[in-house]
Amino acid sequence: MLIEKIVFNFLAFSLFVLIFFKIISKNDTNYVGILILEAIGIMISFISILFQITLHIGVLILAYILSIIVPLLIIILEKKGINLFAIFSVWLARLYILIGNNKKAKDILINLVKKYPQYYTGHKLLAQIYEKDGGIRKAIDEYVKMIDINKKDYDSYFRISYLLKESERKEEAKVMLENLIRKKPDYTDASILLGDILCEQEKYKEALSVYSSALRYSPNNYELYYSMGIAYTLLNDFANAKTCYEKAAIINTLLYNGYYNLGQISLIFGDLDEAEKYFMKSLQGEDIEPDAYYNLAKICMLKNDKENAINYINIAIELDPVFIKKSNEEPLFIPIKSLIHFPLIEEEDITSRKTKLTNRDIKVKKYLEDTYQLVNKLGHNDIRMFQGKNNKINYKEKDIQREE
Repeated sequence: MLIEKIVFNFLAFSLFVLIFFKIISKNDTNYVGILILEAIGIMISFISILFQITLHIGVLILAYILSIIVPLLIIILEKKGINLFAIFSVWLARLYILIGNNKKAKDILINLVKKYPQYYTGHKLLAQIYEKDGGIRKAIDEYVKMIDINKKDYDSYFRISYLLKESERKEEAKVMLENLIRKKPDYTDASILLGDILCEQEKYKEALSVYSSALRYSPNNYELYYSMGIAYTLLNDFANAKTCYEKAAIINTLLYNGYYNLGQISLIFGDLDEAEKYFMKSLQGEDIEPDAYYNLAKICMLKNDKENAINYINIAIELDPVFIKKSNEEPLFIPIKSLIHFPLIEEEDITSRKTKLTNRDIKVKKYLEDTYQLVNKLGHNDIRMFQGKNNKINYKEKDIQREE
């Protein structure tokens, strides 16, 4: 019994000294809690010796756990590269994020990465908080530190590129994405983002090259086909655009924007039945539902189906008051104008409803609408002029404007 107490106290004291020197060498106050636990265990043993008390088995086990097992476990885990204090800090930070206290979470994580600069998870969580709070520059700094820790952290490369694009530093984003694709050519999201930037810069052929290369690694990615459809649309290559939208829709049957664009292309070519089919499919997409009803109303008027036209246009106006003005200005609706329900809203008070459409979706939707209006002026027989002849169309449009 005496030998056991001597061994216990020797081990407990040795571990106490070891933890104490860790506090000094690492300047890490996290170890203070371990010292306190050890001190409690040693005190229990000391009292039993001093007063010659036989400890209850439960108390004895507690003393062993506090004085030997806990500090020994921490030392072993640290030798294996597992930092319990860092894990606890991250867990605590996540708890604060869960209850909406991002400030406290940031304070914990900032202290964590100061003490452990190579702790990847701490930087990652901190970057995500900065990004969520709009601190783009600080978020980028944290993602850069993550890449320094792990050179193959391709997700952080992508996040930096995305944040650079969002902060209008598109040339820097392009360089990052090009480097990322060279290192990991099958990173499809990087190809899509790079293609989107090129489309924003009106470099549609370069964007198509990027999308086409990505298809070799992701042949069933609907977003690649949809993105290619947009690039072809903006190049006036409606035949290839249609093919791409159709492939995207086959892969993702819920691609309502794709159906809507197909409907607009069919309308441009004067194929009313096909246009109607696609617009009907796009009705389930909340963001383009009013536009689809509006176009269905135009198709019905072209087919001399006034009853359905009135129904569709009234639904479009009910869903989005912006169609009040459009309906008033559309010559097709003159015969049914008196039967359209126009709410008593002042023009200056009419605002379009909020949608989740991206800038590129809005751009291509408007482009197809404008193209349809131009085709109506030129006549559907001249639609071939639109295939890859952007400059000629612009000249003809200017001539029409002069004549008017």
